[in-house]
Amino acid sequence: MARWGRGALAALVAVLALGAAGCGEEGASEEAMLTVYVSGPMRGPEAKQGQRRCDEAWDAAQVEREGEEARWVRVICLDATGPEGRWTLAKVGANARRATEDSTTIAYIGEPDRAARRQSRPILEAAGIVEFGVTGGRQAIEEVFAALREDDGSDPRQAVFDAVEG
Repeated sequence: MARWGRGALAALVAVLALGAAGCGEEGASEEAMLTVYVSGPMRGPEAKQGQRRCDEAWDAAQVEREGEEARWVRVICLDATGPEGRWTLAKVGANARRATEDSTTIAYIGEPDRAARRQSRPILEAAGIVEFGVTGGRQAIEEVFAALREDDGSDPRQAVFDAVEG
């Protein structure tokens, strides 16, 4: 068994205490972290488009976050390119699965390419996560925040899904 120093043990206790503090709450509090994933080519010939969508989403989230009643929404950008610098179905699927494995995910801004969306959409729909495909990053984030303003806090993922898909 490894020997624990006092500092390491104290850090472990602090982390466990913080984790326990969030347990037992129903719904998502206004302070809860919510995540929007952006998947696109971040390298190669299509990188400019992928990076632009990511930057637009990130910038829009910063602006929306400044509102008095705004929830904390982070934007995580995922590279969908393979070794040759073009998006691949394997990377698109892996990015969609990563988003579904994150319990804070409320939306996914995917590739504008129809073939890529055919790969990611079933994965995301099965998890109840809305996918923005053709929409730009800024518009998608604005729609997410509009849905969150209407949400009662019980299920932000469902609120966003219903507002966009419904």
